[in-house]
Amino acid sequence: MLKQRIITALLLLPIALGGFFLLEGLQFALFIGAVITLGAWEWARLAGFDGQPQRCLFAALAALLCAGLFLNPGLAWPLLGLAIAWWLVATLLVLSYPRSSQLWAARPVRLLIGLLVLLPAWQGLVVLKQMPQGNGLILAVMVLVWAADIGAYFAGRAFGKRKLAPQVSPGKSWEGVFGGMLLCLLLATALGLYQHWPLGQLTGALLGTVVLVLISVVGDLNESMFKRQAGVKDSSNLLPGHGGILDRIDSLTAAIPLFAVLLWLAGWGTR
Repeated sequence: MLKQRIITALLLLPIALGGFFLLEGLQFALFIGAVITLGAWEWARLAGFDGQPQRCLFAALAALLCAGLFLNPGLAWPLLGLAIAWWLVATLLVLSYPRSSQLWAARPVRLLIGLLVLLPAWQGLVVLKQMPQGNGLILAVMVLVWAADIGAYFAGRAFGKRKLAPQVSPGKSWEGVFGGMLLCLLLATALGLYQHWPLGQLTGALLGTVVLVLISVVGDLNESMFKRQAGVKDSSNLLPGHGGILDRIDSLTAAIPLFAVLLWLAGWGTR
């Protein structure tokens, strides 16, 4: 399994890096759209559709909606605002699972939720790419989410006792969340000191980091909740040794829209 994970990572890493940081404009939107389309194909399975025609149809719908959003950039901020509302609702659904499953058990509802998860992630990346230092911003949110995962893994293994959401993901602990949070705060502080941020800016960055880490955890738990309801371990086997696309981007789907909104609220690139 480890060998398989390493081989897959080595093959995908240059593709991912090239797509995220070398492509611009339409090419970037198409690259991210392809990832989201594959994610939609996986989500249809979590929504209860096992047949390939239905799954491919939902993937095509997600691709068409991405194209529509690209052609109508005025919808970007309303969609990202809707995403924030959705992730607040998702937090409540995760905390109250399995009782909350009665609210979203219907397959059309689960498909709609899939769009609320995937489309704002695409839109958020497109918006970040267009901002000043866009590549750096995309890298920042990715590093933040990865650091949260890494810190949570090691802190959870070393100190984990209090279960975070045992009905959703029994392996996750509050100690893991705090460990991931601490690592991210240390990284944000180090960056702020290196960049000589004034105290107010550094404080805002640290508060934003706390919120982003928490919402990334919700993104992870949200996918775990739908996988548990569907009775599957991975969203697919598209990535040997890693599971599926959704298994790799679940935290990012929540963090990216919020990151874009927080930057907008802070006036990034407008002052």
